[in-house]
Amino acid sequence: MNRVVHPIEQESYRRLRARLDTSHFPPLTRAVVERVIHSAADLDYASDLVLDEGQLEKAHVALHAGAPVVVDVEMVGAGITRRETVCRLRDAESGPGLTRSAHAIRLAHEQVGPGALWVIGNAPTALEELLTLDAAPALVIGLPVGFVGAVESKAALRESGLPAVSNVSEKGGSAVAAAALNALLYHPVSHPAAPSDSQSEEKS
Repeated sequence: MNRVVHPIEQESYRRLRARLDTSHFPPLTRAVVERVIHSAADLDYASDLVLDEGQLEKAHVALHAGAPVVVDVEMVGAGITRRETVCRLRDAESGPGLTRSAHAIRLAHEQVGPGALWVIGNAPTALEELLTLDAAPALVIGLPVGFVGAVESKAALRESGLPAVSNVSEKGGSAVAAAALNALLYHPVSHPAAPSDSQSEEKS
């Protein structure tokens, strides 16, 4: 079912594009950048976000093929529409050297296994914990907010080589993390072209 865009949202995007030229971004990068900016009314995200179009393309395919979506807090999950999410924070407990948010990530990893999309918008320790696991994610949207640990955890995500959406500054939060995932959910799915005769012969 096609998503119906409310007139207020249409006008908001018109004003956004009048103030910021996003036409040079490739399609999925533009979709994520615009939706994050729209969610925060903060044009600085255009230069703060770090994205890779090829990684977004693979994540987009995985997401629309039904890959699980894991969130660090329920507020992120509440902002993600048209898809059920996994959040294990209610089941988690803190312990020596382990925050409740980090334990929730462990529990979620045990539940979903490899190939999930992870959306972290609140706790830097959740992102730090994810990086210690063999999660083999389809994508990590790592946009935790805060003055303690947020910048460092996002830098570590970029250094990990995992497919990721992150940002350089302390900014972030549940709304922008959910917006980044929603951008991939709302972006149209293109159907692959049928193989040519020569490709068919090569496979036969």
